[in-house]
Amino acid sequence: MERTSSIGMDQERLTAEMRLPDFLTSIKLKYVKLGLHNSCSLTTVLFFLIILPLTGTVLVQLTGLTFDTFSDLWSNQVVQLEGATRLACMVFLCFVLTLYVANRSKPVYLVDFSCYEPEDERKMSVDSFLKMTEGNGAITKDTVQFQERISNRAGLGDETYLPRGITSTPPKLDMSEARTEAEVVMFGALDSLFEKTGIKPAEIGILIVNCSLFNPTPSLSAMIVNHYKMREDIKSYNLGGMGCSAGLISVDLANNLLKANPNSCAVVVSTENITLNWYFGNDRSMLLCNCLFQMGGAAILLSNRRQDRSKSKYKLVNVIRTHKGSNDKNYNCVCSENKHHDAIEPMVNLPLSEQILFLISLVKRKMFKLKVKPYIPDFKLAFEHFCIHAGGRAVLDEMQKNLDLKDWHMEPSRMTLHRFGNTSSSSLWYEMAYTEAKGRVKAGDRLWQIAFGSGFKCNSAVWKALRAVSTEEMTGNAWAGSTEDYPVKIVQ
Repeated sequence: MERTSSIGMDQERLTAEMRLPDFLTSIKLKYVKLGLHNSCSLTTVLFFLIILPLTGTVLVQLTGLTFDTFSDLWSNQVVQLEGATRLACMVFLCFVLTLYVANRSKPVYLVDFSCYEPEDERKMSVDSFLKMTEGNGAITKDTVQFQERISNRAGLGDETYLPRGITSTPPKLDMSEARTEAEVVMFGALDSLFEKTGIKPAEIGILIVNCSLFNPTPSLSAMIVNHYKMREDIKSYNLGGMGCSAGLISVDLANNLLKANPNSCAVVVSTENITLNWYFGNDRSMLLCNCLFQMGGAAILLSNRRQDRSKSKYKLVNVIRTHKGSNDKNYNCVCSENKHHDAIEPMVNLPLSEQILFLISLVKRKMFKLKVKPYIPDFKLAFEHFCIHAGGRAVLDEMQKNLDLKDWHMEPSRMTLHRFGNTSSSSLWYEMAYTEAKGRVKAGDRLWQIAFGSGFKCNSAVWKALRAVSTEEMTGNAWAGSTEDYPVKIVQ
């Protein structure tokens, strides 16, 4: 009886830890301020409020144009303009056009991406995982039963992957095996990316690698540069310790670097390394990672070159980064990013009716102090596809509930969790690959990537499809050969 009671209490405690908070009870005006800030840049304000009126005033004074002249032009009367006046008008038009071109945001294209699919010998079924766990003499029977319950409820299937160091007998959890895991994943994804895009490593001007838990010397980016003999002046960056949301931080960094470096290509490599972070013990809070995190990674090619637009799949609309500190409590970051359209409204085109309903709700709460729930816009009207970080089944359940999404919208995330497990920052790309493999991406579709975890908490990226992605474009797609097997029914 005591053991049964203990198991029940542990299960309730685990459920409480994994349950997300009620996002409908919190809203702040600072997110409205953030939305206005994103939609109205300082350059735009200066141009329309100061520079343009001032230039027009100077033009009128120099040319002697009057309102009567404009009235005559409007009424199609013949007006004789002096040569100096015509010249000044041409200079003014050229000035305005130059300002417009100079301040117009340069588009960043997602040419293509590849997700790493490990070899079959790295597959680990749930039963094999439990047997491997039980075979470790340091783990008690109660701990094995705990992991069995978690594994059966986590939403993972029998075809996820673990690195060689963990599955070896005995396990080899050392630096050498960790570097081997990193090389296999990164080089595998990059080889596929270079093959499918035809781009040469020497053409890459920017390289960004994000891996939270493994930061060796030489660095991961140095391993890639040396392996592919990349150019000596390449700008390389390593992002570590930023959790599962670091993949979109890398995209944001690449976006900023591409704005400062015209006619350039950038490669982002998102991965996680679990060899040195595998836990053999009886602390149940630490055993959760063993049940969820799996081997995986992705490589993404971004470009601001005009000639790459014709062969690119997507255009980057925007990236929003939400900083919520280093304390990770039940993914509280999701509240600020996913539940309030004022923070992401500049990135999407919500119908006016949705915006009005949200504004009415906000006025009731903030001006009239009424205790009403904030109105949550229907994001399905703004996005065709959703890629939500496959952090775990409980997380996906809460996201679906609070965003009011259909099973069809959640399918890429749930199937990625089932097929590949939680691959940390790269899970978003496995989900995008699933959406493509199913032939769902059409020209003009908008795709919302939502990443959250520890560190920087929650980040979003919005992509717009430049063309339809054919199901025949399966080179480098980790879902090739298994598309027809999915979706599968997840046992409750």
